[in-house]
Amino acid sequence: MKTNVHILRNTFAPKKVLLISDAHWDNPKCDRDLLRSHLEKAKEIGADILLNGDTFCLMQGAYDPRKNKNDIRPEHNKANYLDAVVNDAVKWFSPYAHLIKVVGYGNHETNILKRQETDVIERFVYGLNSTNDTQVEVGGYGGWIVYNFSRETGNSRVSFNIKYFHGSGGGGPVTKGTIQFNRIQTFVEGADMVWMGHVHEDHELTYTVERLTHTNRVRLKDILMVRTATYKEEYNEGKGGWHVERGASPKPLGGRWLEMHPERLKKDGKEELKVNAFTYKIR
Repeated sequence: MKTNVHILRNTFAPKKVLLISDAHWDNPKCDRDLLRSHLEKAKEIGADILLNGDTFCLMQGAYDPRKNKNDIRPEHNKANYLDAVVNDAVKWFSPYAHLIKVVGYGNHETNILKRQETDVIERFVYGLNSTNDTQVEVGGYGGWIVYNFSRETGNSRVSFNIKYFHGSGGGGPVTKGTIQFNRIQTFVEGADMVWMGHVHEDHELTYTVERLTHTNRVRLKDILMVRTATYKEEYNEGKGGWHVERGASPKPLGGRWLEMHPERLKKDGKEELKVNAFTYKIR
């Protein structure tokens, strides 16, 4: 199913999620050993897996000026290039299909959609679901992922709302993409966390905002601003290549863990449900 609002229901218990963007899985520079080790950690503990765009690189099909034959794996160097990549990816990611909840688009996938008129994300997700009898959802370039936590007794529940957006533009060497968080704050309301990728940086910031409740009380709300890095190692020890030639710095590798802890509190004599959440680099 293709949607940009995903509702994920959970019991009133802590939840751990693996956040991944910019895997560039089909590129020879993708550190597949690192990626597999992180996916295996998620599998060991039963954590959800979310993919926020550029799961694929697909430089050969995008008419990208950066492409060269070194950006294609030998097993994909075929006349049916896109078919080979997607079919191989379905096999590689199948051991984790039951944990993958949402697969979003990045600029590499939308470039293929525009120029080659084939949707590699839809094909990839269809392959995962039909092969493994799973219900992975196709996301958008941006959208919402809502984690609902329901108590066993009564009908009370609390939600943690994630606004995901793959990203746009370039990440400046100093700001490292943090300016985009300021921009998105001006037109997104209701998010507990904003998650982006695209610029291959890794950080978490907390923005605190003031809000007025329906009972006219002033409350402060913390919003997590999360950026996940990449699994594509292209600095090459500074020896050369497109990344080095443009004067770019080394990029961090890997994803982040998101932990959500639903809690029951007493405030002003009334019960209040909330979710404490934080992310951290995978070690």
